[in-house]
Amino acid sequence: MGLEIGIEWLTLIMFGSLIALLMAGLPLAFVTGGLACVFLFVLGDARALNIVPSRIFPLMTNYQLSAIPLFIFMAAMLERAGIINEMFDVIYKLLGSLKGGLAAATILASTILAAMVGVIGAAVVTMGIIALPAMLKRAYDPQIAMGSIMAGGTLGILIPPSILAIIYAVVAEQSVGELFVGAVFPGLLLSGMYVLYVVVRSYLNPSLGPPIPPGERVTPREKLLLLGNMSAPIALIVIVLGVIFTGIATPVEAAGIGTFGAFIVAAIHRRLDWRTIREASLTTLKASAMVIWIMFGATIFVGLYVLEGGQDFVEGALAATGFGPWGILIVMMVVLVILGMFLDRVGILLLAVPIFVPIVRGMGPEAFGLSSMDDLVLWFGVLYLVNMQMSFLSPPFGYALFYLRGVAPPEIPMTSIFKAALPFLFLQIVGLSLCMAFPQIITWLPGVVYG
Repeated sequence: MGLEIGIEWLTLIMFGSLIALLMAGLPLAFVTGGLACVFLFVLGDARALNIVPSRIFPLMTNYQLSAIPLFIFMAAMLERAGIINEMFDVIYKLLGSLKGGLAAATILASTILAAMVGVIGAAVVTMGIIALPAMLKRAYDPQIAMGSIMAGGTLGILIPPSILAIIYAVVAEQSVGELFVGAVFPGLLLSGMYVLYVVVRSYLNPSLGPPIPPGERVTPREKLLLLGNMSAPIALIVIVLGVIFTGIATPVEAAGIGTFGAFIVAAIHRRLDWRTIREASLTTLKASAMVIWIMFGATIFVGLYVLEGGQDFVEGALAATGFGPWGILIVMMVVLVILGMFLDRVGILLLAVPIFVPIVRGMGPEAFGLSSMDDLVLWFGVLYLVNMQMSFLSPPFGYALFYLRGVAPPEIPMTSIFKAALPFLFLQIVGLSLCMAFPQIITWLPGVVYG
């Protein structure tokens, strides 16, 4: 047999070496998988490496996961077909005459985008390229302009069809459809809070977000024509989410419908050619491969840790704090936020959720005033998704900050991008607290839809 190491030291060595290698800039997928194989060999023998295929195989054969490449492809097709630019243009002209209207339009466009594109980077980068110059040109306060783009961009994590929700459902053995339905209200709540914040601040101080000049505004008749242009992509979203929510189709089947619909929408907009399809396919290949590799690596890593007694160690450590169920839940949320500053969201899900969900189940639904175990897992899942949005905005390593830095004008310093994120980060903390204090925000709609 291999070495005998106490679980306290093993925790320190495994997660310490994980953080050290990630800080060195190595990709998460290979770090988790590679480290897991090294520790398997050190702690066991050649036979212990059999864990690797036994952990990966259930993921490879998991039907639910086939929704991921389909949703990514649908998003990539719509993006390549120029739908996103057109959509911003429409919402921007509809709301431009309000104070703070362009920032509100950015957030609303991002909310609709989130329902089309489960991929965060795409939303932040696209809005950064289209909306940021438009707002700066009209003398918007750069912090409100940048903050609304970053905050709106993070909604893709929460609003269905979210890729992260599909992975959570697989890891926590939850229904994808229920998780999608449960995330609708929290997503709209956050979106509404962002819009309210931007508009209220612009009305209190009009110089922060001036309305567009009368010469650029559009007549009601033109507004109707503009909405007509957007009917195809919006119909696609309604159909895809509609068949999931009504239970006509599983999320995987809905993703298939969405992918087919994306071809039709691209054709209507005269953008369906080989180049579009090839680029969309390559984007899908890269994004899906990355997600799945991270899943493989992290599942072996966590599998080994749980096998060595990591689960009991974490439970014991949390129990030893002397906090009640709510205290433990808050500690989990804080841990997720801290992990979110350094790790990729898929990595966090696969490292933390398999350890946290059994602990939450162990505390029981009664501890949080919920009626059933299903509600408990669903509620925790949506809390996790809301929490991951915060990780996108939290300095120093929030992804949204760097996506925006890549497309923002060079004269805007990184510090003002950080500052722009802070008010929205605060709103996310308020949103997370509301969802924790009132679980019905999450559990009511799935209860209605699924009975």
